[in-house]
Amino acid sequence: MELTTIAVITGALLIFSLVSGRFQGAVLTPPLIFIAFGFLVGGSGFGITNIDPEHGTIQLIAEFTLILVLFTDAVRIDLTRLHRDHSLPLRMLIIGLPLAIIMGALIAALLFPMFSFWEAALLAALLAPTDAALGQSVVSDKIVPVRIRQAINVESGLNDGIVLPVVLLLAALASAQHATSDASEWLLFGFEQVTLGPLVGIAMGYVGARMLDVSTARMWMNESFQGIGILSLALFTYVAAELIGGNGFIATFIGGMVFGNTLRHPCTFLFEFMETEGQLLMLITFLVFGAAMLPVGLLHLNATILIYAILSLTIIRMIPIAISLLGAGLRLPTKLFLGWFGPRGLASILFVLLILEEAEIAHHNELLSITIVTVALSALLHGLSAAPFSKLYGQRAAHMGKCEENEPVPEIPLREGTANNMNSSKGNLI
Repeated sequence: MELTTIAVITGALLIFSLVSGRFQGAVLTPPLIFIAFGFLVGGSGFGITNIDPEHGTIQLIAEFTLILVLFTDAVRIDLTRLHRDHSLPLRMLIIGLPLAIIMGALIAALLFPMFSFWEAALLAALLAPTDAALGQSVVSDKIVPVRIRQAINVESGLNDGIVLPVVLLLAALASAQHATSDASEWLLFGFEQVTLGPLVGIAMGYVGARMLDVSTARMWMNESFQGIGILSLALFTYVAAELIGGNGFIATFIGGMVFGNTLRHPCTFLFEFMETEGQLLMLITFLVFGAAMLPVGLLHLNATILIYAILSLTIIRMIPIAISLLGAGLRLPTKLFLGWFGPRGLASILFVLLILEEAEIAHHNELLSITIVTVALSALLHGLSAAPFSKLYGQRAAHMGKCEENEPVPEIPLREGTANNMNSSKGNLI
């Protein structure tokens, strides 16, 4: 990577860190700011820097970011508490997520007749995971009922890991139709990816948690090395799965979930890490997206792509969510609020960078462009609407009185911290 590029990235991070408090709860969110800045300094803007998304350093940052996001998102989910206290995100994940992929695939097949069925389904899956960071006010503004904030937060934390095996399988099926190699090889590859990865994740997550518990109980490990050990476990799980032919990202997600629900000693390092180093990696990813990927999407932008992007953010998301919430006792404004705030962001970008690039798909460029345009539009619309919509909905919810929306639920830590005091609840997090 050129020194000029490094200077631009680090300078942007430094300047933003100095004024970051001014943007807390503001209309302009950090992802939107870094996407716009990346576009301005990239080749389509002032041409100050040239960032190649296929550069080894960028690929390494993207891989590490996805590993970290998948592992920490999985670790912070208490499965017992999720089943007992968070029925809304479960409905959205179990019912709404599959329906969104099916609806997205059907609409993609109608709008893009050149796509095969598997390509249309792959596009829908690439755009299915949500990213709460693009609408930060929605999950951090206490004017929004905690149950609704946590529904969006938990859904965002789990759907990327749930969708990942689907994306891998659909990519393998789409590649099998058009690849120069034997189709059976691609299908076998896809099968190994989604079976061996989870097995490695289960084994490594369980063994890692037990090892850390023993070491902590006997006071063999000091607090600073606790974090190093956990991060090493996440990376080792990824590498171990890849070495035996499984998918390291799936292994990392499953490993994080098993680790978080097996570990007996509370550990807040990963949440603290995501507030600093994790944020750093995510902002770099958004900057790279703006500088190197957004120009590609805009170059191929047409009316059909724009229509699909708008539909993806609206009816393809909102109708399945509304269906999933039938019988939950929620009022219409809440269903609309939960349906609208499903921003597309980090997971879709990383899936495109790390998975779509490896597959031999006939309409690779079209899938890439549609995904880029949808993520960019989401960053703009969800970023600008998060603060005002949260305020309006929060005021509406305050007048609802005793209702399903205002039922108290325990909070789960966010990527940006927790909506309440981390220290007061850290003993119950994992």
